[in-house]
Amino acid sequence: MRPFSLARPRSLAEALELLPGATAIAGGTDLLGLMKAGVVGPVRIVDLTGLEGLEGWSRARGDGLRIGALTKLADLESSAELRRLLPIVPASLADAATPQLRAMGTVGGNLLQRNRCWYFRDEAFTCWLKGGTTCFAREGEHQLHAVVGAAECIAVTPGDLAPALIACDATVELRSPDEARELTLAELFTVPHGARRHEHALRPDEVITAVRVPETALGRAGAFRKQMDRKAWSFALVSVAATARLKAGRVRDARIVLGGVAPIPWRATAAEALLEGQPLDEATCARAAAEALAGAEPLPQNAYKVPLAIEAVRRTLLDLA
Repeated sequence: MRPFSLARPRSLAEALELLPGATAIAGGTDLLGLMKAGVVGPVRIVDLTGLEGLEGWSRARGDGLRIGALTKLADLESSAELRRLLPIVPASLADAATPQLRAMGTVGGNLLQRNRCWYFRDEAFTCWLKGGTTCFAREGEHQLHAVVGAAECIAVTPGDLAPALIACDATVELRSPDEARELTLAELFTVPHGARRHEHALRPDEVITAVRVPETALGRAGAFRKQMDRKAWSFALVSVAATARLKAGRVRDARIVLGGVAPIPWRATAAEALLEGQPLDEATCARAAAEALAGAEPLPQNAYKVPLAIEAVRRTLLDLA
């Protein structure tokens, strides 16, 4: 690991003043691994842990939920109150890494974690995303890579929390030394393409301060399903988050978001449109599931993901019913 300096600010304002030219750290469960592998080598690190106002979640009636960026994943996963209000979020975290990592990992860090492509994480490969000219996975090992939505880089976004929150119409609060702004959570994720060789829309001097879930999302039914290559604590081969309003047995305002299949959490808008006004019966769920993967372009080693994802969507929609 390369030498670096560490700053521990006592307030968010102080942290923001220190951030230009530096790297923020919270739980460190992803950043430290990248540093040890030689993939990143920050000269200055700003430790955000303990800053007031960034930890914990709350509900303001009529204004939805506010989840601080430093909230531990374990605190969301274990909250009985959150399971009552928004059960899809604790469900998405139940198999997100080990209990030890959930106890360290934060909401903001989880949303900003880098992809798990072995070529990206190997110091020996200067892949396209790290400034090279080649995505080595295309002609190499790509069993876990994207089947839809990719461009020059075919790595997938690895998190379980993001699809669940996007299915709940979440937004994200960002702060820099000069301004505060808000994006939909879906807008935080970017497909690496052309001159844009990054996975998130966060600016270099910005931090996530909170995630907000609108009150309207609390009235929708939700379901989450994760397919892994072992029973627990693996990254998703495919995950599915689905929410909808169910009126008289028919679907209104559906959201279907897939993880593990694209460089961003993949919103299946055509499948959502197909569900509108329909009953969540076997036939409708099967048609919507097929539509969700209609544009897939798998490579030889990851073609299995297409039927796996179709079946995962079908079962998640039936769970929703």
